[in-house]
Amino acid sequence: MNLKGKVILITGGTGSFGQKFTEIALKQHNPKAIRIFSRGELLQQEMSQKFNNDERLRFFIGDVRDRERVYRAMGGVDIVVHAAALKQVPTAEYNPIEAVRTNIDGAVNVVDAAIDNGVEKAIAISTDKAVQPVNLYGATKLVMERLFVQANVYTGQQKPRFSCVRYGNVVGSRGSVVPLFLEQKKNNIITITDERMTRFWITLEQGVHFVIDCIGRMHGGETFIPKIPSMKVTDLADVIAPKAEREVIGIRPGEKVNEILLTEEEARHAREFDDYFAIEPEHPFWGKDNLKGGKSLPDGFKYASDNNSWWLTGEELQRMVGELSE
Repeated sequence: MNLKGKVILITGGTGSFGQKFTEIALKQHNPKAIRIFSRGELLQQEMSQKFNNDERLRFFIGDVRDRERVYRAMGGVDIVVHAAALKQVPTAEYNPIEAVRTNIDGAVNVVDAAIDNGVEKAIAISTDKAVQPVNLYGATKLVMERLFVQANVYTGQQKPRFSCVRYGNVVGSRGSVVPLFLEQKKNNIITITDERMTRFWITLEQGVHFVIDCIGRMHGGETFIPKIPSMKVTDLADVIAPKAEREVIGIRPGEKVNEILLTEEEARHAREFDDYFAIEPEHPFWGKDNLKGGKSLPDGFKYASDNNSWWLTGEELQRMVGELSE
């Protein structure tokens, strides 16, 4: 995707994803402007300093719940990357209405503002927890996916086009298991919820590049899923703190042993490409075969963290952890 000369709005732009997206877009794609939309005044100030007050950056204090502010921020925007969300599973469980207002009502505001402002493309960042959700966070992200996919109904063959990207755990992001294990290593005790647990694994940089690629290839209505490796939580613990004592504390409320990125039901209307899957809408909005190439998936196929053919080795995990620890 050529982002040169484009005006990009990132909701939740001061988060881990937003900051890495901004870094890569400024260095490699030379957009006309990137608008950072978030609630955190201090985080925006720190981000401005991090990027040496780059004149292409614009900072908007605002909340995706605030419909009028979202509309104001989206005027003249070409591309929207919707990353704003309440993301912590326990936080959503104990603050359910707040999660709904941010993750669902906020998505409605982004969709409406994108349509009414004539944005070219809008893409939402989703999660494996949206697949067959067992917690409120996952359920709200499932609704967000549906809102973005079905938003194409309102636009017909006009602008904007809406799509989603869905991927797994991000290495080193705020609240992820790697920083937790690194901190626990100091006390020589690692807590593991279930020794059978597996997770999909992707780096922030990989996630950002994938999103940028998907902005270029999207026609509207697709949900894109990268092919990424799985890892065992016990293997990660062995790499980070091989001599530490392990304490099995049991699965937390709303947690799965294994994650799924593509269900059997979705696989019936999905295509496989070299490095990603694309779920197409069951009722295409502008004719069939929008995505060229790819192949159909076999009956009964699902893409889960425990049946993945690609597993991270101990050496690969060690390298990732080492990079995060530097």
